[in-house]
Amino acid sequence: MKISDTSDSLDDLLNFGHKLISLALQAGAEQAEVYGMVGRSVDIDLRKDAVDLASESFHHGLGLRAAIAGGVGFSSTSDMSLLQYVANSAVLSARARGRDESWRSLPVPGKVLHPEGIFDSRLQEIGPEECLDMAESMLSGCRAVRGAEPVSGSVACACGSHFVINSLGMQLVETSTLMHASIETIAKGLDVATGSDFLFSRSYQPSLEGVGRAAAEQACSSLGAVKAESGTYDVLLNPLAVAELLDYTLLPAVSADNVQKGRSSLRGRLGECVSAESFLIVDDGLLSGGVDSSAFDGEGVPSQRTVLIEDGILKGYLYDSYTAGKEGTKSTGNAVRAGYSGLPSVGVRNLIVGSRESRDLRAETNGIVVGSLIGAHTANPISGDFSVEAKNAFLIAPGEVARPIGSLMLAGNFFELLKDIKVGRDVRVVGAIVTPTVKVRMKVVGS
Repeated sequence: MKISDTSDSLDDLLNFGHKLISLALQAGAEQAEVYGMVGRSVDIDLRKDAVDLASESFHHGLGLRAAIAGGVGFSSTSDMSLLQYVANSAVLSARARGRDESWRSLPVPGKVLHPEGIFDSRLQEIGPEECLDMAESMLSGCRAVRGAEPVSGSVACACGSHFVINSLGMQLVETSTLMHASIETIAKGLDVATGSDFLFSRSYQPSLEGVGRAAAEQACSSLGAVKAESGTYDVLLNPLAVAELLDYTLLPAVSADNVQKGRSSLRGRLGECVSAESFLIVDDGLLSGGVDSSAFDGEGVPSQRTVLIEDGILKGYLYDSYTAGKEGTKSTGNAVRAGYSGLPSVGVRNLIVGSRESRDLRAETNGIVVGSLIGAHTANPISGDFSVEAKNAFLIAPGEVARPIGSLMLAGNFFELLKDIKVGRDVRVVGAIVTPTVKVRMKVVGS
């Protein structure tokens, strides 16, 4: 069954969602909300140069939030025969949690804008055979580079619908598509080196040859690594490395939840200069073709564009309905969910890194370029301190051939690095983060 055949399933799920809200109200909820999902995905897993697993899966389910005197209970199910149990469970949980003076209300209906480029009928109709052809094209790209071999990889194509309905009259529904591909490669000479590449797209990409080729070329170019001397260098962080650092430093710091709990070094700094003067950070839930673009967030709040840092000045934080209610402000549409079985929490939609003065960083830099990081998750999200291992790093200088570097550690404080950060032009989509290469000056430890 193709996802295009599931419109009846979506209608049925919406009906079950309305029934669940009625059951929750009958059980004693003052307010109730249902988040629902129905969809289909095709997944191809690769091991070396062969398909290890090809699967097609369908999913659907409902998640219920029930509120009583500010206490919020939650329950979820994929079994529509258990709606009464789910309603009772969420209401009992709300009563057990007790009154929460910070709770205000579920969102009321608002006008939404529909982002462009988040649905492609070709992905909606795609079958396992076409995904296998995509995977083969990625392997072909790798094989075309002499000396490299594929190690593992995957291709995933999905189409689904999600909706938010609540007892205050909200009913929002949206259908979207997404594909993701990645591959790991290895090259062997006098030493061994690895490489990787990836792609995120809301639209159908018939050939992934370029992804396989890029990963293979990265592995081959990393052979023959030399040792780097310890010291302070100009360091170019490629988009993947930037995204990995942002994920564990800046993103937690601009979450209103962390700010309110005193777990952000940016607390109380609105209006202050926190980065280089030309630096810009924007979160945009309406970005055309954005991986996390949607007309509404996980609570049904209309998506919007939120400026976080502009011309170096901290302009705002990211809010969901709960954190906004605590401050008497409005949600920025940043309630995100991992699925129907999870509660919403503050998160980014499409975080965009930019600058008024983007430049060709590679042509002007005498230093080190880093492809990705190992250990970014160990960064301190409050202080911004980090110590990570560089992966696929090279010594570079204008007009010279890049030389691969062996083991290399990078250490610093991300918020300090922001004060003199420079931004390139080679923008890539790394999941929910859209960023070019950036240049920073930091401490490097060679070994």
